[in-house]
Amino acid sequence: MLSLALGHAAEPPADLKLTGDWQVKVSAPGARPAEATLSIAPPKILTVTAEKYDSLPVFNPKAGGWVRGAQLRPLRAQETTTAGLLDPDSLVLRAGPGADAATFRKGTDYEADLNWATVGRLATGGIKEGQPVFASYRHALLRLDAVVLTREGRIELRPGALRAAAPLPPEVKAGERRLANIWLPGRIAKLAPEHLFPVLETAYPEPKKPSPTVAEQRVPKALKKLRSGEPLRILAWGDSVTVGTYVPNPAKERWQEQFVARLRERFPQAKIELITEAWGGRNTGSYLNEPPGSLHNYREKVLGAKPDLVVSEFVNDAGLSPAAVEERYAKLLADFTGIGAEWIILTPHYVRPDWMGLTRERDIDNDPRPYVAGLRAFTAKHPVALADASLRYGRLWRRGLPYNTLMLNSINHPDPRGMKIFADALMELFP
Repeated sequence: MLSLALGHAAEPPADLKLTGDWQVKVSAPGARPAEATLSIAPPKILTVTAEKYDSLPVFNPKAGGWVRGAQLRPLRAQETTTAGLLDPDSLVLRAGPGADAATFRKGTDYEADLNWATVGRLATGGIKEGQPVFASYRHALLRLDAVVLTREGRIELRPGALRAAAPLPPEVKAGERRLANIWLPGRIAKLAPEHLFPVLETAYPEPKKPSPTVAEQRVPKALKKLRSGEPLRILAWGDSVTVGTYVPNPAKERWQEQFVARLRERFPQAKIELITEAWGGRNTGSYLNEPPGSLHNYREKVLGAKPDLVVSEFVNDAGLSPAAVEERYAKLLADFTGIGAEWIILTPHYVRPDWMGLTRERDIDNDPRPYVAGLRAFTAKHPVALADASLRYGRLWRRGLPYNTLMLNSINHPDPRGMKIFADALMELFP
């Protein structure tokens, strides 16, 4: 693994200490006075009354929690809902908007996933197909507050906006410095150390490029074409993160678009053709198992694209063990070598903490997933380049950012900032 360069530490970092359930004492050199105790507003509990749903689908207990039924609207994220925001004891469904309307019974008339805030009727219950229902409930939203050192030297708290997903930290004005962010991930009873995100780094510490660079060692034919202006066909191959059409401007904001745009800047003479082959919710095994003629048959859509360079992203391969990575990816490498293609593998971004076995979003530099260890071992053993985006995601907390605030679906779909991290990891390889 490359050593990280120095020089990106925040100067100087602030010290944050909890002094009460919702109080944080902040001290920072240069502040006048040198410390301040800030009162953080608890998560706001919002009340929804008689929200109309024209009809409810039948509840599907076998689906993911976010699609088991109708999604309560204020808690919708991109494609999903955000888990944990609904007060589970508050949900009431009625046949009409008034408090005197008939109340439906959970377990008899309807069922709900109270963690994911989805609700569906039961086929044997009292809610008929196409019948309107009215939902009343309480919920919280996500918020990211900022602790700022003003131009006058005061330590100041700036509340963030409420969002169902991907809350942005408040902006810092020219001449000010962000000391920390305070993470309020929904319905929490009090602040804990894992909610405090002092800014320890202002940027990812880019490693010093080796000589020769990774691209010169592992993708020399592609690099030569970039330098010479010969046509270079790049295949971006992956899952929903590579599909990427959920970002506001896919033509510019998907990771592969950002990567190619930056290659063109670095190599102005380059003639790059970008092809995307991606399949949401699937992995490399899904491609290998597709029969000839299918929309995502591996031989026809991946090998048949005849790329010069394959760049792969598969967070959905994250269940693979290192041994399984070696077995499957060795087959892929043999196939790519057989068509004369070079290969860059992206390590995946961090996803919803409990899906990674994590209980927090700070102090998480080391990715715990065996798959990531397998990718690093595979690329150390074979002539394949590794763009280690996981390293960059693991250090976001040092910049004051809980990484899941970059997920538009609160699970695993990065926003444009998260997509940029992939492009950053890829550009690190090139001279």
